[in-house]
Amino acid sequence: MLILLPPSERKAPGGDGPPLDLAGLSFPGLNPVRERVMDALGEACLRDDARDVLGLPGGQADDALARNRILRQAPTLPVSRLYTGVLYENLALNELSPEAAGRANDQIIVFSGLWGALRLTDRIPPYRLAMDVTLPPEGKLAALWRPALREALGFAEGRLIVDLRSGPYASAWRAPAPSVPVRVFRERILGGVPKRSVVSHMAKATRGKVARDLLEAGVEAATPEELLKAVAGLGHTAELNDGRLDVILHA
Repeated sequence: MLILLPPSERKAPGGDGPPLDLAGLSFPGLNPVRERVMDALGEACLRDDARDVLGLPGGQADDALARNRILRQAPTLPVSRLYTGVLYENLALNELSPEAAGRANDQIIVFSGLWGALRLTDRIPPYRLAMDVTLPPEGKLAALWRPALREALGFAEGRLIVDLRSGPYASAWRAPAPSVPVRVFRERILGGVPKRSVVSHMAKATRGKVARDLLEAGVEAATPEELLKAVAGLGHTAELNDGRLDVILHA
C-alpha cells in the first residue's frame, strides 16, 4: 500500500544539514526535471513581478523569494521535518511508534512542485513553489512533471494507493488503479434532512489523522473495500462512492 501526500505551504524555517545533494534524492530519474525547475525558479525570483508569477501572498513573498534564491547552498532537513501544515500536524510523524515510522518511510510519497516526488527521508532546503504555478519558460508545472513522474513511479502499479493529495498535485500524476482518493465532508441535519458540505481546514486535519491511524495500525489493504473496512474499524465514519473514500464528519 502507498500513501500519497501533498506538500504544505507552511514549512520549517531552516535546515541543519549539508546543502542539497540531488544525486541522493529518491526517484533519481526526476533529477533532469528538478534541475530545469530549479534553474527556472531562480530566474523567476529575480523578476520584478516574481511575487505574481509564483502566486505568493504579500506578507510571505520576501521570505519565500529569499529561500528560493539559495536552494543549492542552503542547509537541508528531512522531508519528515520540513512540512508543518495542518495535515502534517495531525499526521505527527515525530510521534509515530518506531514500527509506524518505518512504514511511513516505505509507504509515503510526498508530491512537490519543485521536486516532483519525495520520500520522507530525503533532505531538501525550505522552498516555496506550488504545483499550480506556470513557471517561465517551462510552463505549467503539473504538465512538465507528468511524463517524468509516470516513468519514475511505475513501480506503484498494482499496489493499493491511498491518495490524500489536493487537485494540482493529483493532476501531475494520475495514480493507477487500484487508487482511492480520499474526500472529507461535514454532515449536518437541516430540517430533518442530512446535508453534506466540503470542508477545507478540517479536510486537511482529517486526512492527516487517517494517514496516521493507517500507519500506526499497520494496515496493508489490497482493495478499496479492505481500505474502507480498515478506516471504519479505526473509528472513522466512511463510505465508498464512485471509487472514492468519503470520510464524514458529523456536526
